[in-house]
Amino acid sequence: MTEPVNLNRFRKAAARAKHKARAAENVVKHGRTKAQKELEKARAAKTAHELSGKERER
Repeated sequence: MTEPVNLNRFRKAAARAKHKARAAENVVKHGRTKAQKELEKARAAKTAHELSGKERER
């Protein structure tokens, strides 16, 4: 006779694998590298700085 199998273990392992696959797809679709995030933040800061110098005084 064979060993008894814990079906919950297999079900949970399959769910984890599915979740990891979906997460990997989302990283490819929506993920940005750290350098890209820093570049975007630097550009936004530069734009804000340039605009603050052009504000009219009230």
